[in-house]
Amino acid sequence: MKKNRILHALLGLCLMLLSVSAFAQAVPANHDQWQHNYDEAVKQAKAEHKPIMMVFAGSDWCKPCIMLRKEVWDTPSFQKYAKDNLVLLELDFPRFKKNQLPEPQMKHNEALASKYDKEGTFPLVVLTDADGKVLGKTGYKAGGPENYIQQLQSLLK
Repeated sequence: MKKNRILHALLGLCLMLLSVSAFAQAVPANHDQWQHNYDEAVKQAKAEHKPIMMVFAGSDWCKPCIMLRKEVWDTPSFQKYAKDNLVLLELDFPRFKKNQLPEPQMKHNEALASKYDKEGTFPLVVLTDADGKVLGKTGYKAGGPENYIQQLQSLLK
């Protein structure tokens, strides 16, 4: 009886550790760099004197959005560039029920889309200053993080 309790406890501990490990792998390394609230992004942009890079994406259905994340956003070179030069604001529009955002976040993202992404383009990357003035727009571009960083720099000039 005592052995069964110990085995059950060890099994529970192993399952918990596996769950934590799987979650850690699923969350992108730069997850903490991305804001999801415009007002917070503005505060950070003003405090750090950086432009805001808003990304309108469909994380679970838009193939170019997924490719942009894998090829650029999740790379160490882009993460370093962003940390030093940008405030990142992710505005996601997932379609699958399991990935749906809370209602207030959906309304927040839709309000920003009605202002900055009227055409409904995905992915759309909008660079603004801390006051909301658009500095440039782009989308998915093949070529990896270095080419994308160059493109962002040219839009910010």
